[in-house]
Amino acid sequence: MLSSIAVISYSINAAAFIVLSILFLTSWRGRLHGIALTVSCLLTAIWAATIAFQTSLAPPISLLTDILEIFRNAGWTIFFIMLIGHYPQTGFPSPLKLRPYVVAILAFYLLLTFWTVYSYWLPEFASRSTVFATGIVGRVAQAVIGMLLVEQLYRNTPIKNRWGIKFACLGIGGMFAYDFYLYSDALLFRNVNEEIWAARGVVNALAVPLVALSAARNPQWSLEISVSRRILFHTAALFGSATYLLVMAAVGYYLRFFGGSWGAVLQVAFLFGAVFLLLGILFSGIFRSWLKVFISKNFYSYNYDYREEWLRFTRTLAQEGYGLGERAIQAVAELVESPGGALFMCRDSGNCELVTRWNMSLAIGSEPLNSIFCQYLENKQWVIDIQEYSANPEKYESIPMPHWLRNYPLAWLIVPLVLHGKLLGFVVLVHPRSKIKLNWEVIDLLKIAGSQAASFLAQQESDNALMIARQFESFNRMSTFVVHDLKNLVSQLSLLLSNAAKHKDNPEFQKDMIDTVDLSIQKMKRLLEKLSSGNSVEKPVPFRIEDLLQKAVAAKSTAEPKPKLEILHHGMEVLANWASLERVIGHLIQNAIEATPKDGQIVVSLDKGDGTVIIAIKDTGHGMSAEFMNERLFKPFESTKIAGMGIGVFESHEYARELGGRLEVVSSNENGTTFRMILPSHHQKHEDVQTH
Repeated sequence: MLSSIAVISYSINAAAFIVLSILFLTSWRGRLHGIALTVSCLLTAIWAATIAFQTSLAPPISLLTDILEIFRNAGWTIFFIMLIGHYPQTGFPSPLKLRPYVVAILAFYLLLTFWTVYSYWLPEFASRSTVFATGIVGRVAQAVIGMLLVEQLYRNTPIKNRWGIKFACLGIGGMFAYDFYLYSDALLFRNVNEEIWAARGVVNALAVPLVALSAARNPQWSLEISVSRRILFHTAALFGSATYLLVMAAVGYYLRFFGGSWGAVLQVAFLFGAVFLLLGILFSGIFRSWLKVFISKNFYSYNYDYREEWLRFTRTLAQEGYGLGERAIQAVAELVESPGGALFMCRDSGNCELVTRWNMSLAIGSEPLNSIFCQYLENKQWVIDIQEYSANPEKYESIPMPHWLRNYPLAWLIVPLVLHGKLLGFVVLVHPRSKIKLNWEVIDLLKIAGSQAASFLAQQESDNALMIARQFESFNRMSTFVVHDLKNLVSQLSLLLSNAAKHKDNPEFQKDMIDTVDLSIQKMKRLLEKLSSGNSVEKPVPFRIEDLLQKAVAAKSTAEPKPKLEILHHGMEVLANWASLERVIGHLIQNAIEATPKDGQIVVSLDKGDGTVIIAIKDTGHGMSAEFMNERLFKPFESTKIAGMGIGVFESHEYARELGGRLEVVSSNENGTTFRMILPSHHQKHEDVQTH
């Protein structure tokens, strides 16, 4: 059983150092310290793997494992000697003066290697007890040398550089200390304790994350590896939880053992309470915040993993579910573990007003944009620490703080939101869950985050303004079409009125006048219905196109010149809205009337095409230039008429395209203009469906 535990223990050790060696090899950039570190890790991995393999087959102690252990210790010793020589200003011997010590240590390891080989190959020259004792003494000496080097390195390293080596000293020094404990026990009892020896592999594996952290923190000898803060956070939480549960299990065992008849009940109740307490701690925002800050302070040279922070910041601003203002507060607040805040934005009223809040009590406040406070935020772009201001207002030029800050007793920081040198607003953050030291790194990150949040908020303000502008544009466009329709009706009624004095006694004119007035009234009613219904779109229905053309031409019967209708093919149907199509056809006929002299001609014809209906409106008017037709004809608000609005042709073109057709035009100054509206035939569509 113990041999199986030893195999697992040393296998874990080998796997851990192999992974660390691979990380070093993949990121190696030729540094001498990196070579020594990588070689030491590889030797340790090979040594542990050899012990695990031999333990599974035979007794673990052999010449090969003893030699590899010497090489492992020698590798770590050389690595620490190189680190010691890296700081000549410490008062420790310089690299040149270290040469005698290096030679002496190498000679010791060489002599130890020869003695180990001698003790295995020539056992008859020495007793077994002597060989065992000298071998154990040699191992103790290796451990002592290693611990001395670790102690000398840490003690003589400048204080400002210790943060880069302390974890390596702790991890590797722990390996040598455990070896000292193992072999001191063996020297004392004349036998290697198998349980201590079996646990040695796992103990050595614990040094791997510490060495990796030192390599990541110390740019002088690291191999540019990077340990994820997230992985370290979850690892620390998992390791702490496991340790906590083990301790609680031990306490529960003793409660059951000494609790008598109540022991089982006390154990179960205690364990469930311990689990609930652990869950409460793990889900506590204060604990998570403290652990993150603790890891950043003690395991990394910088407070933030900027890639992770920026990805989280962007995701927070982009997520849905609540307003952008709250998301902006949350994104900035989470950078400093603040649980809440309030957002103030500059408004047209000339004040910075409270817009929204996140996890903060409701309080009203506003600050004039021309106040000294807002001008200071815009010009200096400084993050204001309210507590620091209270203690030393001169640092902030003794600017008067807003009186409404008294409504925020938990206020901690004021982060300006500046975009293109202009103050867009500011965020008031409450005190963090764990203590945060505001150094240059934190303040610079908050300033950049404030600028980024300001760009998102400015984009939202622009989008809202654009949406309002589009609503006004839609309203103005609808108004333009209404005015255009009213203009046509007014023109038609004005023409009728101008001819009334001349033809008022003509019965035929009287009949046309009544029909025209009735048609105008019906059009105005439909226009009012359309406006009252919010410009709703009516569903298209099939109808005979010649009936619509007859009605559209009849509506212009009082005009001069009077349009004529030619039906070249009867019985054709289209799928459209009658009122909309009548309106666009009426626009085209009205345009032809206005462009044609009284002695000219206007012909509206209906013909059949290949699965289409062709409506042609031909006049003998003054025509249009090729440049106007190519560049301006089908654009809104473009017209050749002095009083024209340029809406009729544009609406006709768009509606024809909406029905799946098209509007074509041919025009010249000599022959006038011909508009051809080509629409799909409803019968043709029906026949196509039946065929398929």
